[in-house]
Amino acid sequence: MRRGRTILLYVFVTGLGVAAFLYPFWLPVSGGTDTAHRGDAALVVGVVAVVVVTAVVLDVRQGLMNGTAVALLAVLSAMTALLRLLDLPGGGNTMFFLPVLAGAAFGPRFGLLLGLASMAVSAILTGGIGPWLPFQMLTLAWMSAGAGFLGRATYRMRPWAEVSVLAAYGWIWGFVYGAIMNLWFWPFVVGDGPLAWHPGLGAVETLAHFWRFYVVTSLAWDAAGAVANAALILLTGVPVLRSMRRFSTRISPAAELVPAHAS
Repeated sequence: MRRGRTILLYVFVTGLGVAAFLYPFWLPVSGGTDTAHRGDAALVVGVVAVVVVTAVVLDVRQGLMNGTAVALLAVLSAMTALLRLLDLPGGGNTMFFLPVLAGAAFGPRFGLLLGLASMAVSAILTGGIGPWLPFQMLTLAWMSAGAGFLGRATYRMRPWAEVSVLAAYGWIWGFVYGAIMNLWFWPFVVGDGPLAWHPGLGAVETLAHFWRFYVVTSLAWDAAGAVANAALILLTGVPVLRSMRRFSTRISPAAELVPAHAS
């Protein structure tokens, strides 16, 4: 019952994110990419922040998360944000490998929180605050949370085998992250050509137009990011994951035995 309350909050955040990405396809808004989500981005960030803070507070009060876990979340969020400052040639970035490894080590709920917090902190550090921010936060959160679910299936594997699986996951997410992020503004692209979306397109046509748009504008850039993700996970994964897994056993809240009241 305790876990169910906070899980519902995380599911709500995920549903809100999916709706924020997709509603322009059902409620088209004109005005071009300059106006993409300028009216609702702040609302999305506000709702996500309130729900996440509420979920963390509930977890702490119910003993599902302790102060050490909250402090670790803050430290890893700051580290991930600082890594964003280190760009690699060709469009690669160093910030994504850490949320993947941390998600695999600490689980999907921790991963979701880490993705949201890391991107918010990095936006403050880089001055990248704009209508795109809530969508970056949500997409990174999904990447890290997905690694948490994957980590539950791979933790019994040999270290190099598990890291290879996580590297493949990071490589795939190099493309998935870019594709999802294109959705935050693509419905606002003005035009009737083969790269744009406009009301009246069927599902198959919409996917075809989006694929062409992605290939032309993002595929090469995302390929560099995918290689960077995989390479960094392969290079650092074994020692980092071992350390995080060892630490994860120490931050798990201890069970509290409450004596029964005398009748």
